[in-house]
Order: sequence, then structure tokens, then C-alpha cells
Amino acid sequence: MFLVGLTGGIASGKSSVIQVFQQLGCAVIDVDVIARHVVQPGYPAHRRIVEAFGTEVLLENGDIDRKVLGDLIFNQPDRRHLLNSITHPEICKEMMKETFKYFLRGYRYVILDIPLLFETKKLLKYMKHTVVVYCDRDTQLARLMRRNNLSREDAEARIKAQLPLKDKVRMARHVLDNSGEWSVTKRQVVLLHAELEHSLEYLPLRLGVLTGLAGIVGLLYLLTHYLLPAP
Repeated sequence: MFLVGLTGGIASGKSSVIQVFQQLGCAVIDVDVIARHVVQPGYPAHRRIVEAFGTEVLLENGDIDRKVLGDLIFNQPDRRHLLNSITHPEICKEMMKETFKYFLRGYRYVILDIPLLFETKKLLKYMKHTVVVYCDRDTQLARLMRRNNLSREDAEARIKAQLPLKDKVRMARHVLDNSGEWSVTKRQVVLLHAELEHSLEYLPLRLGVLTGLAGIVGLLYLLTHYLLPAP
């Protein structure tokens, strides 16, 4: 199988596109959900965060206070790097575990929903395909103002805080243009799914794994029938 990194921008329609992929039966892993999961009490990342940043980052129930932690690393590159060094290895481990589950179930590809795919670039090397859900700036602004009940000024500030969608488009292998009618966007998703589903890029890894398993079975056969003493 191969991995497909999917991203977008605020109010670009990424969540709606993900829902269509899921309705088509695609395997989807939400990296944000994994990131919240690995910092729960009892997990190694939780303990290391408390050791690094102190108990002031905890809520009364022991969960990480994401707002307080975010304020601590805001405009603090060293602290942000420290937090990333704690969480990213745990996120990658959980991501690999989830991906392997889908591999065993026979999926040809898995979509990873990664909001900061092009900003951090840490997971790009694992992606065979990258997809950005795009919409033009005016559409993005209007949708955000309507969805979040924001003033134009506040909506523009939130959009400017992110990497521009036009920059992500230049870096992505596939672009789903969600600027117009939803039916048009949905058709783009269906066509992309068909392209990915019929791709043969999943074969090398699957054949490699099967070859490895065949080798192990052959080795066990030799041990059982030739090398071990007869009873």
C-alpha cells in the first residue's frame, strides 16, 4: 500500500472532502486525533511534557491544557522544538500502527489528514501522493466569515496566519478545487479515488512483504524437517 497526504486551509472544505473519501470506503487517518491521543494521561508523551513544561500545563483532571501549552511555545522556537521532539516520535509510532492495520486488511492506499503537511514537512517523505483541497481567496474568506460568524478583519487575520493555499497548490501532486459547486468538487474526489485505487504503486511493498513471509515460512520448514532432531 502507499500513503496519501491530504491537507488544505481554514474553510477550504477539507473535512467535507474527507467525508467523501470515507463514503467511498477509503482508509483515513486523522493525524490531529492521533496527536491528541498520544498526550493523554498514562502515555509517555504526557509524562515527558509535564517534566519539560511543569504541572501548570495540566487541567484539573490531569489532561494537557492545550491552550496553556500553546501559549508557552508561542513565539518560542526552542520550546516548540522541544515539544515537537516529544510528540512527533509518538505520533509517528501510532500512525505506523494504524497504517499497518489497514495494510493487513488489504487496503491499497491510506489517506493521512495532515493540516500542517507542507508547513512542518516532517511527514512528507512518507507520502507517495500529496493532495491539497483548494479554494480561491474570496471564497475562503466568505465561507470563514459565514461559518464562524467573524468580521472580515478577523477572518483575514486567521487566513493570513496560515501558509497560503496557492503555495500549497504549487507543492501538491493533486489539487481538488473546491471554489465552486460542491457537486463539481465531489466528482473530483471520486475521480482521484479511482486513479489512486487503480494505481499499481501498492504492489512493490505488498510483494516485498509477501516475499519476506514466504522466506520465513521456508526457514521454519527447513528447521522443522531437516535441522531439528527426529523424535
